[in-house]
Amino acid sequence: MKVFTTLLLATLSLAAQGERPNVLFIAVDDLRTQLGCYGQKQIISPNIDRLAASGTRFDRAYCMVPTCGASRASLMSGLRPAPDRFVSFTARIDEDAPDATALHEHFKNNGYRTLSLGKILHYPADKADGWSEPAWRPNRNFKAPSEPILGWTHPADPEASKKKRLPFASYNAPDDALGDGQVAAEAITQLQNLSRQDQPFFLAVGFFKPHLPFNAPKKYWDLYDETKIDLPDNYYAPKDAPPEAIHNFGELRGYTGIPKTGPVSDSMARTLIRGYYACVSYTDAQVGRVLGELERLGLSENTIVVLWGDHGWNLGEHTLWCKHCTFENAMRAPLLIRSPQQVASQHGNETSALAEFVDIYPTLCDLAGIEPPAHLDGQSLAPVLSDPTLTGKGYAIGRFRNGDTIRKDRWRYTEYTSSDNGGNGPTVSRMLYDHNKDPDENTNLSNLPEYKSVILQLARELNRNKGR
Repeated sequence: MKVFTTLLLATLSLAAQGERPNVLFIAVDDLRTQLGCYGQKQIISPNIDRLAASGTRFDRAYCMVPTCGASRASLMSGLRPAPDRFVSFTARIDEDAPDATALHEHFKNNGYRTLSLGKILHYPADKADGWSEPAWRPNRNFKAPSEPILGWTHPADPEASKKKRLPFASYNAPDDALGDGQVAAEAITQLQNLSRQDQPFFLAVGFFKPHLPFNAPKKYWDLYDETKIDLPDNYYAPKDAPPEAIHNFGELRGYTGIPKTGPVSDSMARTLIRGYYACVSYTDAQVGRVLGELERLGLSENTIVVLWGDHGWNLGEHTLWCKHCTFENAMRAPLLIRSPQQVASQHGNETSALAEFVDIYPTLCDLAGIEPPAHLDGQSLAPVLSDPTLTGKGYAIGRFRNGDTIRKDRWRYTEYTSSDNGGNGPTVSRMLYDHNKDPDENTNLSNLPEYKSVILQLARELNRNKGR
């Protein structure tokens, strides 16, 4: 704590001298911890890996809701989700919590120039007054025939409807032909403009991939050999999992080649995994372009960099695809934070402290020397950045629809309530997984009598801290 106090005092001193740090705030849609820096060596992600090596990698960071709009609204407002707040992918702060001061609003109110590029909040108009300029998005209507993909034939008409298109495409096209390349190019332009201004900036850069469909330039598909891609070891539902835990991955069902019910074919599963990998590598290259320009302009030394995925994603685990569940793969997502102090020391860290995405807002306030607003539900991670051995609050709580979940050091516990009474009805089913013995969450222990005391303890902590 002494180290953190010194760090914070130094930051406040800089702020008092008008030298507040900039913030580069990078969001990646549907990004699970499928990165080299998280031990996934089959993935080619050198740029994000370099950021992790120079900052702090949170190995156990968790979204609040595993769907994009709700996750982003919760993070940007600093408020936990509740049965009637931040529920679906269409969630908005200005509708669900209009009185809350959003993260970008707070920085603007404290003298920052705030810019939104790509996908930050689900709707560009949400809390629009908090941006110094209208939120910018790229032209993502690129239409071209897909290059051949092993075993799959695309419709000849690039204008074909979604139901006639495969959930992936490989384009013989430059990076900037697709949306995320355009986002990187615009971020580079804005960094150049911002470097000439005498005002700290909060630049939010949101990349769309690896969100479906898995469309990427061909060179990124060529990084991966489909014949060497294996299906997950747990390509089955967990033993004794309640029906509420398993969904029909409707987000994927609308594409051709995907059956209306039941599992996808093994061939489709391997191509989906390959497409996801290709999109991760494509986005990683765009992140590298932005970070490279930040360094070229000499801005790294006074810029906080945060990179986060809005939630995890399932790649066939437990028969599931997409997010929309309370299993670890959907709740856990990357979180990397690099402070100017780490740039100066050229030293990176990793931490196993449990972190929630509502913690990001107060963390950035601390690092920028800004007093946080009173409404925040999270807890600053700045002490953990100074001492990665700290455990933080020791829990991470999230929810999806009628399921509330808590992650502890050893356990993940989820309880599903009746949909009556706005999701606050009686508990109808539970899940309990022991991550010391079952990190893939393959066996639900909640019905075994020997775990009754564990469940009672976790249920009390969950219900004491969850949003209402």
